[in-house]
Amino acid sequence: METSSPLTGGAVRESSGVPDVFDPRVHAAGIPHDRFRALRDHAPVAWQEEPEILGWPAGPGFWAVTRHADVVGVLKDPGTYSSCLGATQIRDPDPADLPFIRRMMLNQDPPGHGRLRRLVSRAFTPGRIERFAVTARERARSLLAEAVADGGGTDLVRAVTDDYALLNLTDLLGVPASDQGLLHTWTERVIAYQDPDEPPVLDAGGRPVNPRSPAMLAEMFGYAQELAAYKRAHPADDVMSVLAVSELADAELEMFFFLLTVAGNDTVRSAAPGGLLALAEHPDEQRRWWDGTVGADTAVDELLRVHPPVLSFRRTAATDTGLAGQAIRRGDKVVVFHASANHDERVFRDPHRLDLGRSPNPHVSFGDGPHVCLGAHFARLQLRVLHEEVRRACGGLELAGQPRRLVSNFINGLKSLPVRLREPSAPRR
Repeated sequence: METSSPLTGGAVRESSGVPDVFDPRVHAAGIPHDRFRALRDHAPVAWQEEPEILGWPAGPGFWAVTRHADVVGVLKDPGTYSSCLGATQIRDPDPADLPFIRRMMLNQDPPGHGRLRRLVSRAFTPGRIERFAVTARERARSLLAEAVADGGGTDLVRAVTDDYALLNLTDLLGVPASDQGLLHTWTERVIAYQDPDEPPVLDAGGRPVNPRSPAMLAEMFGYAQELAAYKRAHPADDVMSVLAVSELADAELEMFFFLLTVAGNDTVRSAAPGGLLALAEHPDEQRRWWDGTVGADTAVDELLRVHPPVLSFRRTAATDTGLAGQAIRRGDKVVVFHASANHDERVFRDPHRLDLGRSPNPHVSFGDGPHVCLGAHFARLQLRVLHEEVRRACGGLELAGQPRRLVSNFINGLKSLPVRLREPSAPRR
């Protein structure tokens, strides 16, 4: 198939001359801003090939959506761009697995999606979330104290942010701390499946098994049912106690446990070190934060803008349509790139400059439309608390080596963040 590419002109092979933003290894070097800029300027809806990469089979290709307005338009129009038809990952699931995957709220369209969202949102009350703030602050303070005691040089991912995110999640869900290792294992299996450090599970034919398939999630689902049964007998002030006695069917509860475990952990797990990396790379803005001349809410949102935890999400065209002058056919995959939208010069003035006081800041790091992140308030709270406690614990931070990034075209993750923590400065009056 051929199409006209504004990057090269005329009829060309679909991938010819178009920057590749599909290959997970491209994102392992950091957000590919030069490629996204070229796409935004010349091919805001561009066809991407899906070759076989890292052992995963080739796919049919997809449309990459990179401008802010078009990303928001896709996310706000579930009637045209469905989360249900092909689910929300770039790679097509096995057709036999698709009915199973569609049980998750993330992979549903209105009105079914709205029913599930309303049921679960009852557990995310502002009061419950705020009560977790005290525990989160104590945890951040304790983890940072240990990091500072190590002599000022540390890997913040290993020493602070991984445990901070995971233990906060276990508190929110009501998972015993002794089981946190299970949640970590399950999350790694799903999120890091493209990374060579997380070798894939292979089937009898030597092909990698989708980590979201029924076979790979059976252990997690069994645990979810055991935990729900325990919460019915021993309710507490946590999310699983609420969900265990809700109107959710067993299969729906299992899928919610999966969604909350993976998304609830990895949103903060990715955003926290990403924000700290941005501060280390921008000493002037770091100084503004340490001096208290910018507010916590705007600072957190700007750090989320420059380092969104999620790089992309997929939709499937439910009908023939058009987007940014490009004809989209029913059944085509349409993938929005949050990291590109967050740096769109049409929306953000000087988008590659970190400005902790930026306002307004309409980033799409938590999505938009009916699927906007259900736990966004909880994530912002955790990030605000962490950054406040980092500021309290030390006088600043600077890079002590190259960060290591997750190999993924989905999660904008950091595997290590070596830094030096400066001595605390004099307390502000």
